[in-house]
Amino acid sequence: MKRAECCPEIILFNGKVATQNPVLPSAEALAVGQGQILAVGSSDEILKLADADTEKIDLEGRLVVPGFIDTHFHLYEWALKRAGVKLDDITAMEELVARVSATAEAQPPGQWIMGQGWNETDWAEQSMPTREILDRAAPDHPVLLWRCDLHLAVVNSIALTLAGIDAGTPDPPDGKIERDASGEPTGILRELAINLARRAVVAPALDQVMDAFEDAIKALHRLGITGIHDIRLMADDDGADAFRTFQELDRQGRLELRAWVTLPGHRLDDIISLGLRTGFGNDFLRVGHVKYFSDGGMGARSAWMIDPYLDAEHGMPLMDMSTLAMDISKADAAGLSVMVHAIGDRASREVIDIFAALESARSRSGAPAPAIAHRIEHVQVIRPEDIVRLSQLNLAINMTPSNLPLDIRLIDKTMAEKGRWAYAIRPLLDSGVPVMFSSDCPVCNPNPLLGMHAAVTRQRSNGTPAGGWHPENRITLAEALSAYTATPAAVHNATDLGVIAVGKKADIAILSEDILVVPPSRLPCVQVDMTLFDGRIVFRQF
Repeated sequence: MKRAECCPEIILFNGKVATQNPVLPSAEALAVGQGQILAVGSSDEILKLADADTEKIDLEGRLVVPGFIDTHFHLYEWALKRAGVKLDDITAMEELVARVSATAEAQPPGQWIMGQGWNETDWAEQSMPTREILDRAAPDHPVLLWRCDLHLAVVNSIALTLAGIDAGTPDPPDGKIERDASGEPTGILRELAINLARRAVVAPALDQVMDAFEDAIKALHRLGITGIHDIRLMADDDGADAFRTFQELDRQGRLELRAWVTLPGHRLDDIISLGLRTGFGNDFLRVGHVKYFSDGGMGARSAWMIDPYLDAEHGMPLMDMSTLAMDISKADAAGLSVMVHAIGDRASREVIDIFAALESARSRSGAPAPAIAHRIEHVQVIRPEDIVRLSQLNLAINMTPSNLPLDIRLIDKTMAEKGRWAYAIRPLLDSGVPVMFSSDCPVCNPNPLLGMHAAVTRQRSNGTPAGGWHPENRITLAEALSAYTATPAAVHNATDLGVIAVGKKADIAILSEDILVVPPSRLPCVQVDMTLFDGRIVFRQF
């Protein structure tokens, strides 16, 4: 038994503890006090540490794991959109129209209707909604609906008018206003063109955002999530509002989450002039990476590809690569770590080129490596030869396995047999690259167990396709669990997180079933029965 000298406030016993600690991989019980793990061992050993005030909780065989860390999460967007129209489960255009119509009938004319999550590639008729379709559904309300990947949105005519978009409006840099044969906007907005409509929506007050954050954090606790890396969107003007909200919640002692908050790359000079550094902060709130985009998304056909899509061109970069290289070098020199969104294989290759050149220059100059590794986000399509190059660099990557089931039909349609290079989790892990997992929420459901299921089975929750999609890229459950716990902690030098061991923070999730032994098909059915954050029970259902 390992223990620290302190009377426990809580003892969890008669369970199965998957510690993620190689020194003591498994145990039956643990003691918690003063926000830390005080002891780990057998039930008999740990129960002897109790005093009259200790709460003793019989786990009845449940599995205990470290609290999950979602390393790519858009909390500001998710928290505010939770009240919008839910579209991630619809299977046809008619359902989208019905939900928008029902929402319009329930609220006053002129009020914005917003929603997110539709994915036309899984509909029988794979066509996108347009302004005419939304006009019929909500003729008296402005409507803004994001596709599931957030790289494309559709608006109706009222929203186009409020956004000042008409036939004469030029495409913004790194964005596209889709137009019909006569030059009129169809309502479909790609990449940064979406921001033209977003800016027409009245921003909520700080107290509204704080309430939305707290409600969202409670929902995360119900999923066993105790930490996130909060990520900025493209040219995101909400970055300051998000960071302000996190700071105010922290100041008031209401931030029950460990949040690494990224900063927008287009504000790099301001960030440097303020003297901010990646990792600055406290146990609850830290400055994260500076975020850049090298390309867009597969669904919008804006992910940057080496070969053209089967139904489109090559996609596109979202910034000049020489400019990106200069910004990364400038940030690196200022003690700021950088993360770069890269979906397509051309984007991944270009970003790897940039980081390889940076490390070569650093080696020649003798400059120190960053304290916290630079990151590439998503790495959704990557060629095998670029995996080899990536493994030779001091980089970490973030992947979103829960997006895999959403993309199976899309990638088959756009890449055919080259889809074997998509979501290449197995070869990336085998190469030794640190791989962290995330939901990219609200792109995907934030439940980590769904991400683990996708990574382990490469199937949808209903078990299709049989045998898995490109099954050679499957990983083990133990590897998937580490990608949500120990690996993100190690990458970010969070030595007191990610494992269950004496002296570590008591961020813990207790699961209804032992995911290490149940059939992988059971993972979507497993529930989180209790979550501890900083040693306090923040969610419990037994």
